[in-house]
Amino acid sequence: MALRSVLRQRDVDLEVIVVDEASTDDTPNVLAALADARVRVIRHDTPSGVATARNRGGAEAHGDWLAFLDDDDLWAPEKLVCQLQAAEQVRRDWVYTGAVVINMHGRILRVQRPLPPEEIVSALPRYNAVPGGGSNVLVRRATWMVIGPFNTRLRNTEDWEMWMRLAKHGPPACVSSPLIARRLHHSNSTLDFAEIVRGTQLIESLHHTKADWGRLHRWFAHSCLRAGRRWAALGHFARAAVHGHGNAVASDLSAILQAKLTGRVPTSRDHNGDDAWIGTANAWIKELLHT
Repeated sequence: MALRSVLRQRDVDLEVIVVDEASTDDTPNVLAALADARVRVIRHDTPSGVATARNRGGAEAHGDWLAFLDDDDLWAPEKLVCQLQAAEQVRRDWVYTGAVVINMHGRILRVQRPLPPEEIVSALPRYNAVPGGGSNVLVRRATWMVIGPFNTRLRNTEDWEMWMRLAKHGPPACVSSPLIARRLHHSNSTLDFAEIVRGTQLIESLHHTKADWGRLHRWFAHSCLRAGRRWAALGHFARAAVHGHGNAVASDLSAILQAKLTGRVPTSRDHNGDDAWIGTANAWIKELLHT
């Protein structure tokens, strides 16, 4: 499905480099059956990690722009062309977009509206403000070759650290539209809290910054709730409050209760257009799922 969302990109010429991380399932057969000349497969005999896989793909690419997609995420069909247009319009070397979070069945769980570029640059030293993880950013290849590659010491915060380096190079462009669907499931690497803590501490050291630990513990709390670990979630909410996020924790708990009572998708505070945002995302997600 991830590959299908790439091959359905509109109005762009592209090459697709699949880095197969020593898969043991039917991935090679699925790739061979595609029979699409745009797809090139590179196989690692042993798993080397997402940062190394992205670096290999980026080094092998021939295009002027690079975009990375995790195998459990999806792109809207106009993602790349919209990002290219936005970047070229304001002459920026990297560009991000908005996102939604979905479950394994394609149901939207959460809206992720992007901050404006100047706010992204300001926020990145404290937390990963780019929605959609590593599947979001489109970057000029020449720029990535200068400031890259992804830091292989990081296993699930490597995208955040890369965006920080890009922001130091120059401000991004933004497409404020839900062009990415990030899929939540029980095997997400971001559920490794210990590794996230280690990575965040390393980023603090590398960039001489102080992460927003309150925001991070709120995110841990929500992840625990999705896994049914209520007591662990309460512990993380408490830690978030200690780190200065007391009001945000109260708002989170209120929103969770409201969502439970109404069955509605949790939406962003202070945005009355989230229903339209969800509708836009639902349209292309459902089209992709039923193709």
